[in-house]
Amino acid sequence: MSTAYFLFGEQTLTAGKALRIAHGKIQVRISEAQRKKVRKSKEVVAKIVAQGAPVYGINTGFGPLCTTKISKSETTILQTNILKSHSVGVGTPIDTEVAKLMLILKVHALAKGYSGIAETTLDRILWHIQNDAIPTVPSQGSVGASGDLAPLAHLFLPLIGLGKVTFQGKLIPTTELFEKMGLKPLELGPKEGLALINGTQFILAHAVKVVEKLHSCLAQADIIGAMMIEGLQGSVKPFYPELHALRPFKGNIHVASRVKSLLVGSEIMEDHIDCDRVQDPYSLRCIPQVHGASRNAWLHLKELLEIELNAVTDNPVIIDQELTISGGNFHGQPLAMALDYACLAASEVGNISDRRIYLALEGNSPGIPKLLMKDTGINSGYMILQYTSAALASENKGLCFPASADSIPTSLGQEDHVSMGSISGRKALQVLGNVEKILAIELLTAAQAFEFRKPMKSGVLLEEVHKTIRKRVPFADKDRVFALDIEVGIEMVETKIIITTIENKCKKAKVSLETPYYKEFETY
Repeated sequence: MSTAYFLFGEQTLTAGKALRIAHGKIQVRISEAQRKKVRKSKEVVAKIVAQGAPVYGINTGFGPLCTTKISKSETTILQTNILKSHSVGVGTPIDTEVAKLMLILKVHALAKGYSGIAETTLDRILWHIQNDAIPTVPSQGSVGASGDLAPLAHLFLPLIGLGKVTFQGKLIPTTELFEKMGLKPLELGPKEGLALINGTQFILAHAVKVVEKLHSCLAQADIIGAMMIEGLQGSVKPFYPELHALRPFKGNIHVASRVKSLLVGSEIMEDHIDCDRVQDPYSLRCIPQVHGASRNAWLHLKELLEIELNAVTDNPVIIDQELTISGGNFHGQPLAMALDYACLAASEVGNISDRRIYLALEGNSPGIPKLLMKDTGINSGYMILQYTSAALASENKGLCFPASADSIPTSLGQEDHVSMGSISGRKALQVLGNVEKILAIELLTAAQAFEFRKPMKSGVLLEEVHKTIRKRVPFADKDRVFALDIEVGIEMVETKIIITTIENKCKKAKVSLETPYYKEFETY
């Protein structure tokens, strides 16, 4: 059976494909047709150097030194020096998965044939991807315009024998990697150093992870929210399609349909169908509107991300022999603003989740004891878990100030407006990490409330989710070290166990959670 490959520079890349490549589930290569384009672009650069006409970054200095002419003999030194001089990142190194994504995204952009890169350079980057020799990249130092200069410079130091890499589970100097694998440093040709560090791949790699993590949080928030509705005996009416047809936002319709499907066949819902309560608090009743708004933000980011994943963000861009353009495709503003929007959307998922946790503790729902425990006084019950979710929700609010609202001129004024998109990406992932923890606490809280509805049963899907939780975290009838429960809950959210549980049960029970906007909101 032939192996399926993703063809860099040729096929359309998505966030999901990029992640599968990073995890070794899709093999990669560059076709001969695309290699011809790469070689042609490299030949154009060679002619520019030979003819001597000034072209930015090929035979001139960088940034404010763009008017400084570089001799033919010094053009290769210039490209090596740019990697050294721009390697000024600081802070904790980014996760190796994100660094590997940066390599993948950069090869895809360079392989399109507009950057003047050499095949040997591309092949060396491919080697790093295929052998999981992942360069160390500091997390701070990019302003997200003129490309993610510092992170990309660190990413490609190993090409010239410098920097460090994570290889076979160890962090080692590149020199040690070369000794082990029989490699030698590359000599970069004209334009190559600039092509390597110009681009949005740091922002882009973070955006790929944001799309993945935000999708996971949104999917789980719907399930956990539905379980909380069961536990507190909320109403199913706010999820009726007749309501959302009157205000047809895609995200609202999608969420309402999913939650309603999760509640189908519930004895708990039937038990209070004629009760005196007129309406639920917003954290239950407005799940479609709040989760739905965050879904719309996710969709917006995904749409922009897919454009950027398949774009050329180098500078200058080599169109052909007659046309070389020094433009601004490296500017991170398109993703920076969308990431800030996604950051806010993620924070709100955590914010409303914290409100549902608080609601569950009040003891105002029939049959549910205050603090979710019958014997309180000597026991504090679930009281302090909500302190943690409140702290996390508050921290997220402080992180929601948009990085893209700021700009500090750099490069002696040559680069006088920058996106700060690298900060947008890092903050969004930080917020999502906190949201995962909040959702873990709501998962535990909802499961505890759910227990008090026994012997009544929910629908088949939420019953299965509750069984999955109880295999890992028992019912609490007295105080214990709840931090241990929270750790298990966090692991469940991070590994998407309840999503897998729902998917497996849907197949067995021949139930579908597909909605009118299923493909838009469930695939990336």
